[in-house]
Amino acid sequence: MSPILAIAMALGAGILVGVSRAVNGRLSLSVGALRASLWNHVVGLGILIVLAAILRPEGMSGMKDAPALAWLGGPVGVIFVASGSFLIARIGAARTAILVIAGQMIFGIALDAVLFGATGIALKALGAAAIIAGIWLIQSRPKTEV
Repeated sequence: MSPILAIAMALGAGILVGVSRAVNGRLSLSVGALRASLWNHVVGLGILIVLAAILRPEGMSGMKDAPALAWLGGPVGVIFVASGSFLIARIGAARTAILVIAGQMIFGIALDAVLFGATGIALKALGAAAIIAGIWLIQSRPKTEV
């Protein structure tokens, strides 16, 4: 895969996360965060079943070989979607997205340091701290009309 295609796919996925959060946040206002998350996962499951049948007709062979820790992705995904549905309706799409990205950066930096022995961790941590400080400044400044 070309680097440009990979970057485009990552940016597209990020846009879709924003769209999904906005839709789920709106649904959350009507039915609550857990029901919005349930709907998200039920519809997603249906689509994934169809895609898996088309793209992997050999079935789910190999899943039994996955390590136990790999099965935590589902429950973590439920918490992620439900939290996003809850937060976006209360603090807005941009703030939710920025805080989620900051959390991902912090965990990614920790993973790089612990699992991969990455260097430059201090600079990466400083960047994550700058994002969090910026969010705090945006949140704490008085609201004025333009």
